[in-house]
Amino acid sequence: MSGSPHSQRELAVRLATRASPLARWQAEATAEALRAANDNLDAELVEVSTEGDRRLDVPLEVIGGKGVFVKEVQAALLDGRADVAVHSAKDLPAIGPEGLVLAAFLPRGDPRDAMAGARMIDLPTGARVGTGSARRKTQLLDLRPDLDVVGLRGNIATRLARVGELDAIVVAFAALQRLGLDDRADEVLAPAMFCPQVGQGAVAVECRADDGATLAALRAVDHAPTRTCVEAERAFLRELGGDCTLPAGAHAALDGPRLRIAGVLDVGAARPARATLTGVASGDSPAALGVELARKLLAARSR
Repeated sequence: MSGSPHSQRELAVRLATRASPLARWQAEATAEALRAANDNLDAELVEVSTEGDRRLDVPLEVIGGKGVFVKEVQAALLDGRADVAVHSAKDLPAIGPEGLVLAAFLPRGDPRDAMAGARMIDLPTGARVGTGSARRKTQLLDLRPDLDVVGLRGNIATRLARVGELDAIVVAFAALQRLGLDDRADEVLAPAMFCPQVGQGAVAVECRADDGATLAALRAVDHAPTRTCVEAERAFLRELGGDCTLPAGAHAALDGPRLRIAGVLDVGAARPARATLTGVASGDSPAALGVELARKLLAARSR
């Protein structure tokens, strides 16, 4: 006997995620969006331990950088333990595994970085500022060459616990907001001064390219403006041949039909190279704009 119309519409979706509080927030937000947009959808979380979470005493660039927070989550998707993988878009390498697609982006949160412990202007000469990001270190030393920038790893609570021992730390403002800790931000850094990481503030949702039912469910929660901006930023990163450990950042924003993207890259000179481009936001133009920005900054490296 065939199933009832009700049972035919049911879809069980397993969402692979890291186990940190922030990663679980992102996965729960994705599950909630899927349930709201798709009738009779059941969603459950599948927690995965990643190399980046296990090896907190080692700098990301030493571990290998590319995908240290996402490879094991993607593996759960590829081997069938999960139907969907939920990521911080900023953790994704520029090129993903064959057979997987970025099927949805949730509406982007605040892409800016924040300082906890003190404002930039209030830091004394030689202040110790913690970050595990080469991009943040490059920009901190550009703004304040006198600072002592030290390595910092761990989840948000672990990093915040270092404030006091360190004069300040730099973290993603969206992470503080999502965990109800935005009051810990002493200063939110304007993108024009401190360029964010590619994809920062965005939640990216992957699935298998041949999973039609899940693709259809995710299509209903895909936020087109976020996709446009993040795809431009990821094209920038892809052209640089980099990942989340590269000393580079990009931030794209929409203004009606126009897309503006700004970027920064450590070119080994006294100061990092910076540039801003504006173009059309439709079709293939966002990716093309990201590629053009990357080439403009790479040209500064060769001079």
